[in-house]
Amino acid sequence: MELNPWMASLVRAMSRLHNGLYRTLGGAGFMNRNTLILTTSGRKTGRESSTPLLYVEDGGRLYIVGSFDGSDTPPGWYRNLVAHPEVKVELAGATRRYRARTLGADEARPIWPKLLAIYPAYESYQKKTTRVIPVIELAPLAT
Repeated sequence: MELNPWMASLVRAMSRLHNGLYRTLGGAGFMNRNTLILTTSGRKTGRESSTPLLYVEDGGRLYIVGSFDGSDTPPGWYRNLVAHPEVKVELAGATRRYRARTLGADEARPIWPKLLAIYPAYESYQKKTTRVIPVIELAPLAT
């Protein structure tokens, strides 16, 4: 399923609002305690762009989902991190650098139930699209 342009604009506007509220409130007591801000470098412009996303942690690594509401087109931030896998993550007021990597199906299988536990709608998003919704691992870079 392809998001119509109006809906895609609404999703992006809500993301910007979510981003601003997260930063204003410092992440504390926000809509979902499993929220981070991902900053990627644009694949075409190189300009930084920040997006609020849900995540789970496992073994010191963070895991996010490139769902874009079940659209057949992956989200722009995902296409950015494929082109430029070094990203920044803002979490609980601290910002760190990570390396992003899309997991293969076997690697994603044990993480998927943890992601569904914090946001069950991911399952319906997968049913709406023909693409495999990617699970992305964020591994911390040495500082």
